[in-house]
Amino acid sequence: MSNVMSDIISTIIAQGAKKMNIELPPGAEAAFRAYYDFLERHGKNVNLTAITGAEDVARLHFLDSLALVNTADFESAKIIDIGSGAGFPGVPLKIAIPSIDLTLLDSTGKRITFLSELCARLDLQSSCIKARAEEAAHLPELREMYDIVGSRAVAKLNVLSELCLPFARKGGMLIAMKSVDSDDEVDEAKLAIETLGATLQESYDYKIPGTNLIHRAVIISKVEKTPEKYPRRFKKVQKEPL
Repeated sequence: MSNVMSDIISTIIAQGAKKMNIELPPGAEAAFRAYYDFLERHGKNVNLTAITGAEDVARLHFLDSLALVNTADFESAKIIDIGSGAGFPGVPLKIAIPSIDLTLLDSTGKRITFLSELCARLDLQSSCIKARAEEAAHLPELREMYDIVGSRAVAKLNVLSELCLPFARKGGMLIAMKSVDSDDEVDEAKLAIETLGATLQESYDYKIPGTNLIHRAVIISKVEKTPEKYPRRFKKVQKEPL
């Protein structure tokens, strides 16, 4: 990576974190530079992201993920990132808060290989699991074991809730990254959220520093255990969403 690219990443991360009142640990900027370099070198082979270029990756991936630091207490939290893809939001959160106990879950082998190699490159301790969410959520070692479930997946919130909430412990939460115009989608998901043993806590809207983009984190609190039959098979989830 050129010095110019390196400087761009460092500047955007440092200034963006400051604007969001996030204090990054020593070495975080270097980790984000290495993350970008690894993504540029290897991400295209796995078709991970359509967003390229130092400035866009730094803002639209790294800062977008870091914004979640302001939505919950992540210190020493046990977190699973569902449909992690290129590692967003889980890896940036782990860089920002090293005490996080991080699990990255994705159904694609190439992506899990990428994530495993990325975490080794960045010296981040994490578990990388290749599995479909609707199957993994029924495994005793994963079900209702996490303080925070995060997802940046594009599925509608009623579908996403069924796939993700079974991983959250009672008293835990799901943070779903959505667009700011998701009011109807959130309203439509209320019955699903209740059925799965949870309640809608709040929507946290935030501006990505250096852009005019406002994104939303929908925060859902787990108040009861999820009934054992959920999640259902994915075709059923898609065909007959809660």
